[in-house]
Amino acid sequence: MPKDADVSEALFEGANIVLYTKNSNFFLDNGSFVKNAVDDVKKRIEIRCDQNILLPVEQSEKLIKEILPEEAKVDNIIFDPQRSLVFIEAEKPGLAIGKNGDLLKEIRKKTYWVPLVKRTPSIRSPLIENIRAVLYENNDYRKKFLNKAGKRIYDGWIRGKKEQWIRLSFLGSAREVGRSCYLLQTPESRVLLECGLNAAANDENAFPILEAPEFDINALDAVIISHSHIDHVGCLPFLYKMGYKGPVYMTEPVRDVSALLTLDCIVVSQREGKEPIYGSSDVKEMVKHTICLGYEEVTDITPDVRLTFYNAGHTLGSCIVHLHIGNGLHNLVFTGDFNYENSNLLNAAQTRFPRAETVMMEATYGTRKEEIPTRSEAEELLINLVNETINNDKGKVLMPVLGVGRSQEMMVVLERVMREGKIPKVPIYLQGMVWDVTAIHTAYPDFFSAQVKKQIFQNESNPFLSEIFKRVASQKEMKQVIESKEPCIILATSGMLTGGASLLYFKALAENPKNRLILTCYQGPGSLGRRLQDGEKDIGFVEGNKQEMTKVRIDIHVVRGFSGHSSYKQLNAWIRNLNPRPNKIIFVHAEASRALEMASHVYKTQKIETVAPKNLEVIRLR
Repeated sequence: MPKDADVSEALFEGANIVLYTKNSNFFLDNGSFVKNAVDDVKKRIEIRCDQNILLPVEQSEKLIKEILPEEAKVDNIIFDPQRSLVFIEAEKPGLAIGKNGDLLKEIRKKTYWVPLVKRTPSIRSPLIENIRAVLYENNDYRKKFLNKAGKRIYDGWIRGKKEQWIRLSFLGSAREVGRSCYLLQTPESRVLLECGLNAAANDENAFPILEAPEFDINALDAVIISHSHIDHVGCLPFLYKMGYKGPVYMTEPVRDVSALLTLDCIVVSQREGKEPIYGSSDVKEMVKHTICLGYEEVTDITPDVRLTFYNAGHTLGSCIVHLHIGNGLHNLVFTGDFNYENSNLLNAAQTRFPRAETVMMEATYGTRKEEIPTRSEAEELLINLVNETINNDKGKVLMPVLGVGRSQEMMVVLERVMREGKIPKVPIYLQGMVWDVTAIHTAYPDFFSAQVKKQIFQNESNPFLSEIFKRVASQKEMKQVIESKEPCIILATSGMLTGGASLLYFKALAENPKNRLILTCYQGPGSLGRRLQDGEKDIGFVEGNKQEMTKVRIDIHVVRGFSGHSSYKQLNAWIRNLNPRPNKIIFVHAEASRALEMASHVYKTQKIETVAPKNLEVIRLR
């Protein structure tokens, strides 16, 4: 350190290093010190001012408001004195940052705070506000937690260096879809990939097999979540309820949507008269312990595991997980759920990685028997079905959707085809968490494809702000939608009709043949959606102490092609285009027959070693 640096504190923020200085000149201009230090230690280093020399909050806030233009539409300015950070929430972040970051440099120079700009969602999101409030209110805890996480990474090997080996245990979603959970072990590290719930299964098979002998919550170093669907994140708050206090790694939008969906799990359990397995305080703990990364941002997460996220094309912020293990010993690529196709929202999944000896990938649609149409073919079918229902029958179209991803893609498609005059302009009602998740989407446009990103940056053409979308926020409003004689389209969760608003609408609309049910999501075995898809016509619902039967007269159509999962052809194409070519591929997240078919086909055609493990099996990677 230079003699005049006057560093009062040196701490970790996860894998990064932060130096707090009492010398404002060193903060503003440290010459080549940071560059040279980063070259030496190969870690990110940041200089911040000691809180004792920061300009007082009131003066700083006044100065910031003077510096930033009104056009930026600054919503909120929040100070984190523990870490010398100021968060500026603005509708137009680019205007708040300024050309080449000039406005942020001016804020640093005049206040000594480090400014970070966050986007205010185009649609107000109470959930994002609450998450940010949790993080701001717990800034002292976060500072200590991040430092502790860094110490675990860099303070030496706690288990002692032994024979080098890597093993992978399957605690869920092996030869099944749902409750994804995999444990990666080395002599030094214990890392959990996913921690999901199977909402369509009975209680016994709904949860990951955490009673497996190799799983010890007290020895767990880190958790990684690829995306926010319940079958990948739904059991994560339960870990915190059981005492886990370590980090969980995900992208920012995945953190926000995961919080929303896990909170909804609590509500659904209570509505069904069940005791929730965790409470809102456990979801809050999950948020407090989240470390968010962007795509292609490299970070150490344990002494011998380095993590990088890549775009998976599945849902907002979804990731392919790349793990560099043991200083070059082995590289594991885990796809989570991925889509190898440009969708109406997202770019196709990444295929290039630094190294990839082993790939663990989903095989949800891993059978040649299931031909899935292209998105353009699916769109054409959807247009025809909607026109038939609205123009000919004057009925209602019910589309059960996943709150995350599918609903927003359907919104973009329906808004565009209505604007182009391909279907009549009728109200599109959004219920369940669709509206809240859409609000979160508008806060993270950088994760979208270039076309949608451009629309969102130009608010006048933002597809999510169209007047055709109507939020249904109460039972009274829902009743009005059902009783209305006017045709309409209803997007409601859950996508498998296992509960939520879509199930309530189905009960009300099922006996009218003028209405139409359009299933665009994967329907898990045992779900009501799968039963309807398979042709069941008499459905029993328990109402109070008695069972009532519903005659299914609603017209039912399955529209494949809007999936966030890769088709059989796309799965094989992704493997062919992998660079580098892996030595082994492990197939998970698929019904047994599909996992086995993919494993057999890839082995025969591409001469790569393949495995389709069962739950509780263990594979030694090295």
